[in-house]
Amino acid sequence: SLVVRGEKDEQAVLCSKDKTYDMKIADTSNMLLFIPGCKTPEQLNADQASCDIIHSQIAGFSNNYWELRRCRPKLKKLRKLLMEDPYEGPDSRKDQTSTFSKYTTEDLLSLIQASEEEILHQLQVIDACKIEGYWRILEFDYEMKLLNHVTQLIDSESWSLSKVPLRTCLEELGSLEPTEMIEHILLSYGRKYIDDGEVYFEMHEDKICRAIAQMLLQNAVKFNLSEFQEVWQQSVPEGMTARLDQLKGLALVDKNSRPETIFLLKVEDLPEDNQERFNSLFSIREKWTEVDITPYIQDLCAEKQTVGALLTKYARSSMQNGVRVYNSRRPIS
Repeated sequence: SLVVRGEKDEQAVLCSKDKTYDMKIADTSNMLLFIPGCKTPEQLNADQASCDIIHSQIAGFSNNYWELRRCRPKLKKLRKLLMEDPYEGPDSRKDQTSTFSKYTTEDLLSLIQASEEEILHQLQVIDACKIEGYWRILEFDYEMKLLNHVTQLIDSESWSLSKVPLRTCLEELGSLEPTEMIEHILLSYGRKYIDDGEVYFEMHEDKICRAIAQMLLQNAVKFNLSEFQEVWQQSVPEGMTARLDQLKGLALVDKNSRPETIFLLKVEDLPEDNQERFNSLFSIREKWTEVDITPYIQDLCAEKQTVGALLTKYARSSMQNGVRVYNSRRPIS
């Protein structure tokens, strides 16, 4: 089945179960006629001895049709809706008095311009969880509190980061937080597997280091790079290595400042429209190397489109000290 999605102020899209298409009206020089009970040549018996002429009533005609073009699902709104009322934990007074709407899967299907599979996949990507039938995103400080409980337990029990037992985690931490929240944080920051009938998690080092970096950076406008790396490494769980490549699409290093600095720049905070995204990036920094800009435009690539093709269309390239850099094709106000 196909469904048209979009609110009154949005350009309509057509969705199948797993894909999203832009809809555009295309004109045709061949007029299309609608005839009730019309038969195609294949349906008529070719061996018929006599061919009768039938007077048909034309019920309608059309000079155009809808042309569908596969497009990126418009998922930015999903995070925006869920961030109106992030979940701060079972003891939060704010949650009991909140006037913001909460959203079920059906609500999101009627509001988000994407197919069901694309929406459900994105809910996984942004680590949303279902609480009392509604999709929620954990408030970042509460998420960090839960993650801290888990990493401290791993440390105190001297477990391997690749084999964290679910049952023991729930037993040990169940008195501090709801067990479904402990399991959700393990699912968000680890890979679930079963060994000998027991459920274990292999923790994702890169994701944990990235979250701790975000926690450190979110309260600073800019951070001295070498100082940040030192504090960051001291803050991550023992046995993990903090590396700058874990921060793609989250933070940006300014190599031109002295000393070098790092600041928070999250790809999900940037506009969804291609031209607006490039305008936003070029207002932050006039010239970008391909390595720096790629994490911030990768998600704009349509099917079979490369980052290089996007840069060719929306940016102008030049050489600076032997390095290829990209700047805006139009003046940025």
